Amino acid sequence: MDYPPANLPEIALAGRSNAGKSSFLNQLSGGGRKPVAKVSQAPGKTRLLNFFEVPAKYRWVDMPGYGFAGCSGHEVRSWKNLVETYLSGREVLAGSLLLMDGRREWTADEENLRAFFHSINLPFAIVMTKADKMTGSAKREAQERILRQSGAPVFLISNLVGKSADEVEEFCFRSWIQPFFQVGASGTSTDQVGGFGASADQVGASGISADPLLTVKIKDNQ
Repeated sequence: MDYPPANLPEIALAGRSNAGKSSFLNQLSGGGRKPVAKVSQAPGKTRLLNFFEVPAKYRWVDMPGYGFAGCSGHEVRSWKNLVETYLSGREVLAGSLLLMDGRREWTADEENLRAFFHSINLPFAIVMTKADKMTGSAKREAQERILRQSGAPVFLISNLVGKSADEVEEFCFRSWIQPFFQVGASGTSTDQVGGFGASADQVGASGISADPLLTVKIKDNQ
């Protein structure tokens, strides 16, 4: 696979095809300017790894969605190959967010992905989207249930409130990005990497590049 240079930590975004990954990325970009990710009207059509860079700091990697009806067996195998190859072999991968519609139940698809994260020792958190479509009691019940089932930190975000996405980003930065450089995965100190001597507040989500840095397609050959 041809990926961007392995010089910045990356956070992978996983989830069903209609989980709201593109909307989440657009919230992180500030919402008011050009969207960084296209929100598809036909979920399940994305067959790419999209790399979005916060310049000189880190990257978000939008992975193709899973679990959408109408995919052939070959398409499912291609998705599995692309995603598992990236997740298990990318040396600068610092963590992953599993996005899911807050109104959905935890299914075998999410459980399989959780088990795979554990098998490769990849830290992850759950982001429950579309909280604006849920009542207060439904939010609490869903968050508690998913926390028990996933064993991971759980965040609730609203498509209408960008601040909730910022809280997720701050968690990712403090839990995964800063430690990544402190550990020195490539022998590089925090001070040697642009921006990582700064506080989380100085690493603004609005710095996400307006277009994907690179896309990696799922191969269509048998």
